[in-house]
Parts: sequence; structure tokens; C-alpha cells
Amino acid sequence: MERSKRIIQTSMIGILVNIVLVIFKTAVGMISGSIAIILDAVNNLSDVMSSVITIIGTKLAGKAPDREHPFGHGRVEYLTSVLIAVMVLMAGIASLRESAEKIIHPTAAEYTAASIIIIIAGIIAKLLVGRYVKRVGEEIDSGSLTASGSDALFDSVLSMGTLAAAVISMVWKLSPEGIFGAVISVFIIKAGIEILMDTLNSIIGTRADKELSEAIRDRVLSHPEVRGVHDLTLHNYGPTHMIGSLHVEVPDDMTARDIHELTRTITTDIYDGFGINLTVGIDASNNSTPQAQKVRSALAEITAAYPDVRDIHGFYLDEVHESVTFDLIIDFRADAAGIRDEVYGKMRGRFPDYEFYIVLDPDFGDRQKDHHI
Repeated sequence: MERSKRIIQTSMIGILVNIVLVIFKTAVGMISGSIAIILDAVNNLSDVMSSVITIIGTKLAGKAPDREHPFGHGRVEYLTSVLIAVMVLMAGIASLRESAEKIIHPTAAEYTAASIIIIIAGIIAKLLVGRYVKRVGEEIDSGSLTASGSDALFDSVLSMGTLAAAVISMVWKLSPEGIFGAVISVFIIKAGIEILMDTLNSIIGTRADKELSEAIRDRVLSHPEVRGVHDLTLHNYGPTHMIGSLHVEVPDDMTARDIHELTRTITTDIYDGFGINLTVGIDASNNSTPQAQKVRSALAEITAAYPDVRDIHGFYLDEVHESVTFDLIIDFRADAAGIRDEVYGKMRGRFPDYEFYIVLDPDFGDRQKDHHI
């Protein structure tokens, strides 16, 4: 709730500042005949609209989970970020088109000292508001606010170009507005594309943050019964709602009561520390017998020859049924099935009495080669 309030309050500040700038810049642009200042005013108006979209998106994202959306509505924030990115792109393209026309058909604008002062005031206001909005967005992980702040900062750069054009026009009686506008428009378009791509990546799903993943692994490994952690996956349903799952390796002589207590402790620990709802799977581990140690050592030796093998885990040797199971994580770019088959053949060659069951796990994590077996 506090996060939603900060987003709305920050957006309201941006709306008020931009409305004032729209009024003054429109008046100055009409009086001076400056297309650059009028475009500036249009950009400020688009900022007002983006702030309104941010507020609406925050309200929708804050709705409680329901039957159709049991994970809540947090991903609505990604949609608002997409809308803002599209608006930035449209503003940049419109500005580029107007600037091109100005280059082809230049017309002299008439600036006054008052108009210069208003342009400078607008630059200062947009710089301050842009930095503030972007900083708040980064603090509370709001893509919409961060996008709005970035847009405002680029608007201030656009206004600097307008100021430079005005000074040149007043001093040298030239009309460079079109050239300045075209250059700055390219940067605005670039910013819009970057915001759009970042947001689309969040919607599609990207690899979990390495520092967060390692912190979760370290926290789980701090429990003495845990011998290994693997298969960590994280899914977000908005910037502040994340769920996940992982598997832990525990001694194969633990009782159901022991496992129950351990998994409860881990899930509570992770939620208290990271705010993540975690599901914990259990893999039995047996490394005490001489035969298990012999097979594990051979597996480590064989897979060490494959740089694309990122991790080995879930090792279990069943001496009664003479079988061995383990999981391989192989780099996405490699021939995973081919490597698995080669490892299988080499292990069967050394231990012909055993059957080997190898599971290929997706490379969800962000770890370098780490044979955890």
C-alpha cells in the first residue's frame, strides 16, 4: 500500500509541473512562432498522459487477487510501462517528422527575453522532476515511474536543444531548430525502444537476478540438514510479487517429520528474508557408502571434460536395484542430448552392472560450472 501511495504521489507531482509547462510553452510557442517550443509543449502534454496512465495502472495492479487472477494484478504495471514507451516513441517520431519539415522549409522564429526565461525554467523543472521521478521509480522498482522519469529527462535535453536554437536564432538570425530537433528526436526514439524492450523482457520472462539467486541458495544452505540446493526457479507477477521453487538434497535417512519441519522452516525463512513464496522439493542424498563415493567420483571426473556442463545434482545410488539417478544442467547453446548420451555411455562403460537415469534440467540459473554432486 505504501508503494502504491508513493507512485501516485510522485505521478501527481509530475502532472502538476507538466500542466504548468504546457500552458506557458504553448503561449510562448504561439507568440514566437517557434515549432520547437510547441513540440516541447506537446511533449509535456504526453508526460501528463503518461503520469495519468501510471496512476491508473497502479490502481489496477493493486487490486486483490480474485478467482480469475489468483496471483494478483501486479503485471498490469508492465502494460502501463509498454504504453508509456509507445508514447515516448510516438513523440520522438512526431518530433522527427516536424523537424524534417523544418529543415526542408525553414522559417525564422521571433524570440524574446521572456521566452528564453520560460525555456530555461522549463529545462530546470524537467531536470528536477525527471531525476526525482526516476529515483523514486528505481527505489520502489516501478517500471512506469522509471520510464516516466527517463522521458522527462529526455524532454529536458530536447528543451536544451530548443534553447540553443533560440539563442542562435537571436544572435546570428539563423534557423537551426530543425537540425537540433532531428538529432534530439533520434535520442528520444532510442530511449523509447530501450524502455519498451526492458518491459517486454519482464513480460516474456528473464533469467533470475544472479545476486538474488545466490542469496537464496546461501540462506537455504545455512540449514545444517541441507546438503545441496538446485532447480531454483523464480516467477514474478509484478515488481513486488514473486513466487518460486527449489529442490534441496537431504540425507536419505531423514524421517517424514524431519523433512516436514525442515521445509516449513525454509519456506518461512525465505519469505521473511525475501518476501518470496517458495515451494521446496526434496531429493534424497546418499554419499556415505564406498560404492556411492566411487561412482560419484567417476561422474565428476567424466563430466569435468565437458565445459558446457553447468551443474550436476540430485545424485542417488540405489545399491539394491543397482541404479543411479542424477540431473545434468547443460548450457542452452550446447547439444544437451548428445552430451547426456556420451556421459551415459562412459558411466555404463565403467559400471556395466548399473543402470543410469539422467535427467536434463533447464539452465534456469546463472551459475558458472559448478559440479555440485
